[in-house]
Amino acid sequence: MSVKRIASRYAKSLLDLSVERNETEQVLADMQGFKKALESRDLKNLIKSPIISEGKKKQVFDAIFRDKFGKTTMAFIDLILNKTREAYLPSIAEEFIVQYNMMKRISTATLTVASQITDQQLNDIKSKLQASKITLDNLDVNVEVNPEIIGGFVLEIGDMRYDSSAKHKLDQLKKEFTRNDYVASI
Repeated sequence: MSVKRIASRYAKSLLDLSVERNETEQVLADMQGFKKALESRDLKNLIKSPIISEGKKKQVFDAIFRDKFGKTTMAFIDLILNKTREAYLPSIAEEFIVQYNMMKRISTATLTVASQITDQQLNDIKSKLQASKITLDNLDVNVEVNPEIIGGFVLEIGDMRYDSSAKHKLDQLKKEFTRNDYVASI
């Protein structure tokens, strides 16, 4: 079975349980916190390590997360550790957030710009995206600044990508000039 399918099933179970217990927002915050904690290389190595025992992993998870996460999330993590599926935890956390967003009809977009934009510009972009019907009811836009794109923007929503950056246009021109049939190659 694929990692995506396994992660999807566990995430769905956790989402259903959190809805049943009316703890959806708490579990979402826990999954986002767990995803943030995975930026630690040591935690990633702990999760992936086949050498470290299940008991030792439980002790480490308890020490790190017991005071920060809710009971439902900790019980879920214990279940995953008991089933020796901890390697799937990063994917499960990611999939939980995706399924939560689908349940709440939230689209997530990433807007990459060459320089910082104002709140007014961001609000204009949000309103145009929501009017275009390519997003769900609610829109969450993450703005990233990358001076390498020179100008313009790159917008990513789900699996769609719209690249209107100056760098992309310059790259296209470069390709056209290298494929020019009218200039004899020497």
